[in-house]
Amino acid sequence: MTTSVLSNTTTKTWTWQGFPICYQAQGDTGPAVVLIHGFGASWWHWRHNIPVLAQFARVYAIDLIGFGASAKPIPGELKPGEQVTYSFETWGRQIADFCTEVVGEPVFLVGNSIGCIAAMQAAIYTPDTTLGVALLNCSLRLLHDRKRQSLPWYRRFGAPLVQKLLSIKPISQFFFNQIAKTSTVHKILLQAYAQKEAVTDELVDIMMAPASDPGALAVFVAFTAYGHGPLPEDLLAVLPCPAIMLWGTADPWEPIELGRELAKFPQVQKFIPIEGVGHCPQDEAPELVNPILEAWIEDNLALLKV
Repeated sequence: MTTSVLSNTTTKTWTWQGFPICYQAQGDTGPAVVLIHGFGASWWHWRHNIPVLAQFARVYAIDLIGFGASAKPIPGELKPGEQVTYSFETWGRQIADFCTEVVGEPVFLVGNSIGCIAAMQAAIYTPDTTLGVALLNCSLRLLHDRKRQSLPWYRRFGAPLVQKLLSIKPISQFFFNQIAKTSTVHKILLQAYAQKEAVTDELVDIMMAPASDPGALAVFVAFTAYGHGPLPEDLLAVLPCPAIMLWGTADPWEPIELGRELAKFPQVQKFIPIEGVGHCPQDEAPELVNPILEAWIEDNLALLKV
């Protein structure tokens, strides 16, 4: 076990494909719940949810490879212990293997942003052991290659240009250095969060910490160049378990109107707007999100017993 530099909270390490993966675990009884963060975040983004959910469940929160305190290997075709492809297929397999090797029992998966895509991919890999998936402001992947043609012209061509520029190392290094500043991270969070008081120094530190790790730049460039892979509608169409969707109505990045369209898939049991909340409702309004998750998990457990 290791101790986080941000506090005295202890974390655990699991080895996957030869890489150290960081995770947190709390709770001794009840159903297993695995929490999956979004882009640029880590298990710390669930710090307001873990202790509450752990009162009735065995809660795990994992750092996806390339993020948080997990390994950040060189991007490329998978070579255990050396390099990895940063894709939703990779993250989905990481989560699926974590559930099998560490959790060891059927699970509920809870994701935020791109963590929703990874969670659904994991559920598809492990249909017999995924009890349900909760999607919090699911990433719509609007810059995906297949969606780009529907965007305004200036967004349609802007993304490929940025991707090409970021492939030039001096440019990507300069750009990353500008983003990985406390002031910049603070501004981005103020855009993502509708409740400005939720953007604390602690939150900024949580987001900033992994940026100084070796490999962080390469992960950033690899993900910004990733315009393919599964879309949420692809995964919802074949999702082997029930889902619930929570959506902060003030999300500036993932329009709730498009989220409501995703909720029309039959696997989605409920679509719950979280009024006046932005892109990360689990952190911005945990007092609203935690009871919803608890009730949803208990309802599905009751259905399984019928």
